Amino acid sequence: MPDGLWELFQRVVPKAPTRPQGGGRRRHGDREVLAAIIFVATAGCTWAQLPPVFGPSGPTAHRRFTEWSRVRVWAKLHRLVLDELGSRGELDWSRCAVDSVNMRALKGGS
Repeated sequence: MPDGLWELFQRVVPKAPTRPQGGGRRRHGDREVLAAIIFVATAGCTWAQLPPVFGPSGPTAHRRFTEWSRVRVWAKLHRLVLDELGSRGELDWSRCAVDSVNMRALKGGS
């Protein structure tokens, strides 16, 4: 994973919860879990097919994906990436134009 993406991600990901009772298994680092999530998303594989080389298991990566989705990490990261690219002048907004046309959906299809 590129360092630049990791730096942006660190700004939006919540801090890991602490276990007051101690013990248990070591929590996988956010960077390795993010790399696993990106792999699943781009490779098109299932969580169960996640190669062990990433560190966290498929269920662990999925659980963290769900946790981060619940607190809108992906939306925050998306906005942060757009803001960063926009501030550098690296976005071509002319390709992002959307026509604001409202259409009523027909019931029953064609």
